Amino acid sequence: MTTTPVLELDGLEVRHGAVHAVRGLSLTVDRGEIVGLIGPNGAGKSSTLHAIMGLVTSAAGDVRLHGRSLLGRRPEDVARAGVALVPEGRRIFAELTVEENLRLGLAGRGNGKGDGALRGAFELFPVVHEFRSRQAGALSGGQQQQLAIARALVADPQVLLLDEPSLGLAPRLVDVVFDALQEIRERGLAILLVEQRAQRTVALADRSHVLSNGRLRLTLGPEAAGDSETLVSAYFS
Repeated sequence: MTTTPVLELDGLEVRHGAVHAVRGLSLTVDRGEIVGLIGPNGAGKSSTLHAIMGLVTSAAGDVRLHGRSLLGRRPEDVARAGVALVPEGRRIFAELTVEENLRLGLAGRGNGKGDGALRGAFELFPVVHEFRSRQAGALSGGQQQQLAIARALVADPQVLLLDEPSLGLAPRLVDVVFDALQEIRERGLAILLVEQRAQRTVALADRSHVLSNGRLRLTLGPEAAGDSETLVSAYFS
């Protein structure tokens, strides 16, 4: 029996003026899966996430959540449907407290389970709980990244999109983020992960798609993480 993927891209095309950013991209992400998107700068990775969220207009193809098209929906409607984006650069509200940032993430739930969602975020990221009364702008970069992921999670999404979550982090904090992604997968979310740390991504993800010039060039399984020659060749092809 064939099941419908949680998230499906079918021939997605994205253009920025004359620039063809994404070309005929098709992939799926199911419940409890991490799918990686890796490739050089300008490969179309962030444009893919933005098209899913409705932040840019798709030129062709489709984006489906549980078989229903998301095309033409406003970003806030895509979020309410069950898709959450952790953008590059975190974009937390620096002047608000950590808990106030989290409660903004609760705004779209509407199911009366906000306190439980906060507890789940605090369990996943103890530092977010520890500093919940602190102004978010006073946190370190790694702490802000944990807050950004926690804020996305309290909205109770079905799909989590992450754009370079390890960018600028010290190695110890990269481990914290990747360990958290493993636990989030075990909670049953579908995760689409854009990352520059190709080897770490391939090792973590169920499969990783290599993009170059907007096209899917190759798909790698976790076993390829230890094959540096194949990985480097795939990444720079």
